[in-house]
Amino acid sequence: MKIKIYPISSSLHSSQAIGSATKKLIDELKSDSRSIEIENDINKLYTNTDLSLILIQTGGSENIFLENFAKLKEPYYLLTYGTNNSLAASLEILAYLNNHHLDGEILHGSKEYLISRISSLSKNKGLIQCGNKLGVIGKPSDWLISSAVNYQAVQEKFNFSLVDIDISEVENTYKSIKDDFELPKFSSSFNNSELRKAYRFYLALEQIVNKYELKGFTIRCFDLLTSLKTTACLALSIFNSKQITATCEGDIPSLISMHIANTVFNTPAFQANPAKIDIATNTMVLAHCTLPLSMCSSYKFDTHFESNIGVGIHGELNLEDITVFRINSSLSEAFVEEGKILSNQYKNNMCRTQIEIELPNLDKLLFHPLGNHLSIIYKNRKNELVSFFKDKGIKVI
Repeated sequence: MKIKIYPISSSLHSSQAIGSATKKLIDELKSDSRSIEIENDINKLYTNTDLSLILIQTGGSENIFLENFAKLKEPYYLLTYGTNNSLAASLEILAYLNNHHLDGEILHGSKEYLISRISSLSKNKGLIQCGNKLGVIGKPSDWLISSAVNYQAVQEKFNFSLVDIDISEVENTYKSIKDDFELPKFSSSFNNSELRKAYRFYLALEQIVNKYELKGFTIRCFDLLTSLKTTACLALSIFNSKQITATCEGDIPSLISMHIANTVFNTPAFQANPAKIDIATNTMVLAHCTLPLSMCSSYKFDTHFESNIGVGIHGELNLEDITVFRINSSLSEAFVEEGKILSNQYKNNMCRTQIEIELPNLDKLLFHPLGNHLSIIYKNRKNELVSFFKDKGIKVI
């Protein structure tokens, strides 16, 4: 991980004092075993680096910032320390940026905070640079009327490349697979014929993932109920457990949301429908027929809820802290909240995996929903996600 820092200072201040304060700050940041270098050539600040910072060394440097403004890039990360009026100058500069509707942030605080924040920003920048090819197998399901996205916008904002793949290619691949494969040993027993069909579909998708070199995909899975008489629930569960992002119903915003979790936090996510919301108690029931097996404390196989065919999964999740989030189809807004799983349910009138969670601000989902599915990951990640979305110019509602 490489970080470049461009220093700006006023000639009114002592060069010795500036040098001492700067060295102390850089030494503290380097203690986290990252590559950090001072870049005095502004033309090289944004090349061959994971993150570019502007070190405001002294007060009176605001005009110098403006003199170099044309060569600096948004978002403007202003690194400061607690001497030489560094913070005061940064506040004036950020106020200027805000007045001109430009994105910036002051990096100021304890050594621990700075290391944590810079690490988070570096991961975000790394995500932009790494590039990921994601498949859209079939189009979004007909009922996802608010889930169409602009592929170019996704490429520009996240460097995720969306590739359309005809669902017939997967169906034909499924039909070409001989039935002599070995079925893995699962911890739940079920109708062997249905399990073999569901796992055969996983093998078909595996060929597609390898062929197109996909890091993730979404699939119009309900079409399979009639064309192949099976479900994608088991296949998606296995892929997500292997951290190949896989989402249902051709839901591209969910694919993007869950792939952010995979890429930034190295963790899979549970894609689920809100089934019940109680604003008075800040509780919600979420349900779906697939989830990563790696997120389960235990699981049982069942049929798919709506069709009562194929293989669905009833997973029991750990009763622990979670983050619930989703990006909208225009990539302009995101919902992010932290909560806790209160219980697992297994009722026959909703999708097979069911969790009751406690979550604040549930009224947002009733007054300003961003779409059908939500993504759930373990641990409290709100601050990191809010920071991530902010860095992409996405408003967190």
